[in-house]
Amino acid sequence: MENQENKFGFTQFAEVWNGRLAMLGFIIAAVTEYFTGQGILGQIGLM
Repeated sequence: MENQENKFGFTQFAEVWNGRLAMLGFIIAAVTEYFTGQGILGQIGLM
């Protein structure tokens, strides 16, 4: 069996995916704000 890197915790694999998902979330939030004219807090009713 090959030596596989652990996929949980602060590993290179987890940090790369965390960064990718954070960038995706930021882009989705920016596009949604552009099309609705409201910020994230305004969309969920906190402002």
